[in-house]
Amino acid sequence: MERQSISHLAHRDHPIAAPVSGAQVTRLLRRARLPEGARILDIGCGEAAWTLRALALYEDATADGVDISAEGLKAAEERAEIQGVWERIRFHERPAADFPVAERYDLVLCVGATHAFGGLRPTVDHVRRFLRPNGLALIGEGFWEREPTPEALARLGADPAEYLDLPGTVAAAEAAGFDTVYAYTSDLAEWDDYEWSWTGTLLRWANENPGPDAEAVRATALEHRDMWLHGYRGVLGFVTLLLQRTG
Repeated sequence: MERQSISHLAHRDHPIAAPVSGAQVTRLLRRARLPEGARILDIGCGEAAWTLRALALYEDATADGVDISAEGLKAAEERAEIQGVWERIRFHERPAADFPVAERYDLVLCVGATHAFGGLRPTVDHVRRFLRPNGLALIGEGFWEREPTPEALARLGADPAEYLDLPGTVAAAEAAGFDTVYAYTSDLAEWDDYEWSWTGTLLRWANENPGPDAEAVRATALEHRDMWLHGYRGVLGFVTLLLQRTG
């Protein structure tokens, strides 16, 4: 089974592909206070959990979702149809960095997908190009909750410079021409819920679907769980920044 397919499967029980609870997603989207007829862009949307919730909250908004995962987009389309919002969202299967700047949006989301642009700073630079004056962005990014140990870095396969601390993360986002008008820092319970869902869903699938893919899925789950429990739990944080374009 391909890595992308495993990732899609891992999010079956936690379609918000980030350590953020559904209640906090709703709270952040409400805090955006989008205008009438708002246009929304979700870059690296996956199953579009954030944008589908936004369309439920803002009943005259329309959206575009961009992702490379055919499986994720198919799931998003099915959920959009179930929610009755399929006419208000278009999906685009393509790399996020290749999506053209053809129009300006009121809200651009990029949550847990900054790797598609090579990190936070390139992401906010790119996102700004899609925004109308005073437009908003919701950017979800990891940060060092505390200084990572060599063991944590080794298990993550990360470099100390891969993430900043929280003040540095805010400063890097604002340096691209934004003000941070709100932010939410995920707590440990949200991290645990996300990680237990991610690993547990895979293990359950492997148990219930014996065959050639089961061992690969099991190995991925156990490797990820080890990396989390013995590496970055309590070390790597996650913040969702509500940014407003300046100028």
